[in-house]
Amino acid sequence: MKIACLSGKGGAGKTMAAVNLAVAATGTGTPGTAENRFGKVVYIDCDVEEPNGHLFLKPEDVQETAVFTLLPSFDADKCTGCRKCVDFCRYHALIQIRKTPIVFPEVCHSCGGCLLVCPEDAVQEVPKQVGVLETGVSGPVRIVTGRLQPGEASGIPVIREALKQADGMTVVDCPPGSACSVMESVTDADYCILVAEPTAFGFHNFKMVYELVSLLGLPCGVIMNKVDEAYEPLEAFCRQQKLPVLARIPYNPAMAALLADGKVLSREVPAMRALFADILDTIAAQVEPAGDSPYRIGGAV
Repeated sequence: MKIACLSGKGGAGKTMAAVNLAVAATGTGTPGTAENRFGKVVYIDCDVEEPNGHLFLKPEDVQETAVFTLLPSFDADKCTGCRKCVDFCRYHALIQIRKTPIVFPEVCHSCGGCLLVCPEDAVQEVPKQVGVLETGVSGPVRIVTGRLQPGEASGIPVIREALKQADGMTVVDCPPGSACSVMESVTDADYCILVAEPTAFGFHNFKMVYELVSLLGLPCGVIMNKVDEAYEPLEAFCRQQKLPVLARIPYNPAMAALLADGKVLSREVPAMRALFADILDTIAAQVEPAGDSPYRIGGAV
C-alpha cells in the first residue's frame, strides 16, 4: 500500500504526518523492534529540494547513489542542419544557430525524441548528474531520501528514482504545493492524505492540492494540524466535498518542542502513536485488492 502525504503549503505538518505514519506502521514505534503491522515499511522523501524527514528518523547505514538524466549531444560532423530535432522538441529546449542545434539543459525533459527523429544519427545522449538518493534504516523503517543538486531546474528525475524504492507499506512525503513535482510524487498512490493548516492561507492552498488529487482521481482524507479551534471554512469544505477528516491534531507546545528537537511523536507520545495507528487502520480498512495493484480504495482505479 502506498500512502502519499501532501500539503498545499510548507509548514503545514506534512513531514510530521508522513514520518509518524511510517513509524506507527511498524507497530510499537520503538527503534529496532521486530514487530511490524504492515510487513515492510518504507519512507520516501520526495521533497527533493529541501528534504527533512531524515532529521527526525535519523537513518543509519546510509548509502548514496547518484541520479542522472540524459542530455542530447550533437555531432557537428554528422549534423546537416535539417532542424528536425528542433522542430520536434515541444519543450523548446533546442535552438539552431547556423548549422548545429544547441540544447538548454534547464528546459530539456530527456524525452529522447531528438535522438529518434535525427535522420543522420548525429545525436547522442550523455549523462548529467542531477541529484542523489540516500538510503538507510531507522529501526524497522527503510528510509529513502531524494536530494536535488543545487541549481537544477526540475526534481522529477530524482523523484522518479526515489519512487522505484517503494516496497510493502510505503509512505511518500511529497513536495509542498501542487506543481508537477507533486503530481509525479503521487503516481500510483493508493491513498492521499492532505495535511491542512486551519488558517485562511492554509485553506486557500489546501483547496489547490485537493483539486489536483481530484483531477487525478485519487482517494483522499484530511489531517487538520495545529488546531486551536474549529476553522469553519475548512470544516464546511470537507463536509461539502464529503472529505473524511482522519484526525484533528491540536497545537501542543510540548509536542512542538519535541518536533523542534527532531523527535518522532509516535516514538515519544503513546497517544500520538495510537492516533497514527488508527489513521492507518482507517485507510487499510478501505483498501481492497484490485487488478495488478495489491491495494486500491473501494475497488476504484
